[in-house]
Amino acid sequence: MSESLAGRVQQAVRGLTPGYFALVMASGILSIGMHLAGRVTMSLALLVVCGIAYVSLVVLTLWRLMAYRDAIVDDFIDPGRAFGFFTFIAGTNVFGVRLALDGLHTVTAGLLAVAALTWVVLGYVIPWTAVLSRTQRPVITAANGTWFIWVVASQSVAASAATLEPMATGYTRDVLAVVAVFSWSVGVFLYASAGVFVAARMLLYELRPIDLSPPYWVAMGAAAITVLAGARIVEMADAPMVAATRGLISGASVVFWAFATWLIPVLVAAGWWRHWRHHIPLGYEATLWSIIFPLGMYAAAGLYLGRADHLPIVSGIGHGELWVAFAAWVLTFVAMVRNLVRTVALPPPASRPVPDRD
Repeated sequence: MSESLAGRVQQAVRGLTPGYFALVMASGILSIGMHLAGRVTMSLALLVVCGIAYVSLVVLTLWRLMAYRDAIVDDFIDPGRAFGFFTFIAGTNVFGVRLALDGLHTVTAGLLAVAALTWVVLGYVIPWTAVLSRTQRPVITAANGTWFIWVVASQSVAASAATLEPMATGYTRDVLAVVAVFSWSVGVFLYASAGVFVAARMLLYELRPIDLSPPYWVAMGAAAITVLAGARIVEMADAPMVAATRGLISGASVVFWAFATWLIPVLVAAGWWRHWRHHIPLGYEATLWSIIFPLGMYAAAGLYLGRADHLPIVSGIGHGELWVAFAAWVLTFVAMVRNLVRTVALPPPASRPVPDRD
């Protein structure tokens, strides 16, 4: 293994996890939450981090695709990692929704087009490459929290389309309304499917402490973004598809918010069981962003739902959760920078000579 800086960078690019766009998702949703809470400066700072992370990860992913295609292929056929590619879709849409708050609707529309096309393609490709085409059975043994990222990607398309719909007119408005309701509905069914598969894996096979990795928090994040997307649909301007589903989606959003709330103590207890009871070390790993995003999404979903359905208690909980998520974001971001400096920027420590024992 090369000890030069170039060698360390190449090794990091080759091993880049497909789910690293969760950094963009976490930073973007916290920027949205801070904007909703009136913290404009903090929202802008988080938006800058979100934009830099998005551009950097797109460049690194393209580099990895050109230079280390075999690593990309390995990820696509690995049911434990393949669903991480959906974080690109969710990150793109979260970034776009945040830009729409500043009036950059054209940019948001362009990002939505890219994300929606990718969602359609990966929505058929990844289940085939990572699950259906595998000869090893049962595949369900590899089901984990990353499978819920497919849900998050679907609901991010709905949220972005619903954000743009009120600014559109005529035929474009109707198309955006259909896209929003369609992808939200698909996301709901995907949530049920992912929940069945992951629950079956936990019930039928041994669940070791090391298996309860951070992506299991995405189960809560997927429920929360279903709430946020639903609240955005409820707030959309009148269109035939909206009129037909507004009441259903409004009620379902409240149900999903309640379920996401119920999941939080369960996930906290699982983390305690993993790290405190069984002493699994808690160090930085890219999947930690899979905890920060659900925390931020739960906060933003509460703020949106409270406003859309006139539920002040839900909005109040969202405000409180926002600061918990921000504190967790700061800690994780510092840990990430420290890890990058130690593993990439700085050379590995020289091996100490073994003393003679003559």
